[in-house]
Amino acid sequence: MALSDTAVRQAKPRSKQYKLADEKGMFLLVRPNGAKYWRLKYRIGGTEKALALGVYPDVSLKDARSARDDARKLIAAGTDPMATRKAEKQADCLTFEAVARRWFAHWKSDRTEKHAADTWRRLEADVFPVIGSVPVGELTARRVRDCVKAIEKRGAVDIAKRQLQKCGQIMRWAVANDLAERNPVADVRPSDILPATRKRNYHRIDARDLPKLLHDMDGYTGGEHTRLALQLMALTFVRTSELIGARWSEFDLAHARWDIPPERMKMGRPHIVPLSTQALAILEKLRAISFGREFVFPADTGKPTHMSNNTILYALYRMGYRGRMTGHGYRGVASTILHEQGWPHPHIELQLAHQDANQTSAAYNHALYLKPRAKMMQAWADYLDALRAGDNVVPLTRQA
Repeated sequence: MALSDTAVRQAKPRSKQYKLADEKGMFLLVRPNGAKYWRLKYRIGGTEKALALGVYPDVSLKDARSARDDARKLIAAGTDPMATRKAEKQADCLTFEAVARRWFAHWKSDRTEKHAADTWRRLEADVFPVIGSVPVGELTARRVRDCVKAIEKRGAVDIAKRQLQKCGQIMRWAVANDLAERNPVADVRPSDILPATRKRNYHRIDARDLPKLLHDMDGYTGGEHTRLALQLMALTFVRTSELIGARWSEFDLAHARWDIPPERMKMGRPHIVPLSTQALAILEKLRAISFGREFVFPADTGKPTHMSNNTILYALYRMGYRGRMTGHGYRGVASTILHEQGWPHPHIELQLAHQDANQTSAAYNHALYLKPRAKMMQAWADYLDALRAGDNVVPLTRQA
């Protein structure tokens, strides 16, 4: 008799594995550990075989029967379904896209979810339609070049360069894991096929214009959250996304520190921001108007999220800084002045959360130089106050 859904579901494990027969050679194999496997018994070329049809309950009785019927059609035509499946699996594993999927599973482990998703989306849009189906053993430098040049032709030179680099990473990983004999992308350098591009520079004011910007920020007549966001950004010089996405749970005001979790950082590593007394004062003002909300800078739409990415930029526009200053510009201004005043480069770079050339140490260095960084951040806040007051500003005291 044919099996029923109830019989399959209620089949209990025994001390030894056993079979429950269905129709047309299909049966359910029940293991002592309770696992249930669909199998199809068939003969081809005088040899009896058992084809795996899936694991219950991931594969239902109905789906198993459908797979059985497909396999029986192949058998009736004289084709071994097991050999066909093996050939398809081998072919799939050796395509560039299939190898890229394995590389991606390995690569994304220490990247942020957004960064990983964006990387895969770009590969799906720009690379796989052109070379995704090419077996890695047949991939040539010419094919990769043509793929990259097609991206460049639509004016996306930076994307073309990044995709060439990603293809190189994928093929290097394939060679390292015995999925390819060589990496043909290593034969192509970006400068060989792509025009040079200027490095992007974010708009930022000169240091001499900083006092006026501070006064304009203090006198900003827009929303209170936006005004305080501008002030806190000037004091902490974090990235715009890191600022607007701040949650109250990230702050330890008693110990004057802000711990930004790795999933919110560009490089996917935790980041500590020592808080000056001025930053703490701003946070107290923000807490007074928080009314128990999760985000420090809530959206003004009433939705349970944070303010828009463009809020800071549009506020600068309204103050007359269009084309002269961006949220990212605060980082550049702070870096320039702190370096000119003699603060140690490693302290500044760590506070900016820049990429460390040493990937191994980078995963552990977010708390390095915390005490001197705290002194630097307090000195920076005092320096900004002196600029506001129009005092004869004394250069920031370098930490010994």
